[in-house]
Amino acid sequence: MTYSGKHYDFEDKRRGYRQLALDLQGLLAGESDLIANAANTAALLFDALPAINWAGFYFLRGEELVVGPFQGKPACVRIALGRGVCGTAALQRTTIVVPDVREFPGHIACDGASRSEIVVPLLGERLLGVLDLDSPRPGRFDDEDARGLARLAALFLAASRTNEPCGSLPRADPPRTP
Repeated sequence: MTYSGKHYDFEDKRRGYRQLALDLQGLLAGESDLIANAANTAALLFDALPAINWAGFYFLRGEELVVGPFQGKPACVRIALGRGVCGTAALQRTTIVVPDVREFPGHIACDGASRSEIVVPLLGERLLGVLDLDSPRPGRFDDEDARGLARLAALFLAASRTNEPCGSLPRADPPRTP
């Protein structure tokens, strides 16, 4: 699918998320690679949602989350389970909406401009990671965002191969010397 960078009207969030879900389905159609789908999902969310300064994924590796594809300023690379909003959402396996990150105990400030955050766990047969969005606007996210982003996360999971670890690439044969 070719993405045209269309304008989404989020005055009616429910309708905006419905349209975004249709477009995400089209964007991911026929592709099952987890990293490719995460990259396109993050790019679509960053482009479509108003007042967002970071959108992306963290994937579970052992007892920590490791940054995956994202849009925004450079991010914290590793987050322990139970630490910050992402680690807490992953540990509790529940969506967390934070109206003011300055009031969240242990908040990890990757971008000092972020004032609110929402984190949606990626749950299938097991915890795969989290979808994380930040905003420079306090109170940017609400229950409607939580429902809409949970639906988009479910579409991402349904389209992606999630039964193999992220980053598990086939080993290349070592170079042969003549």
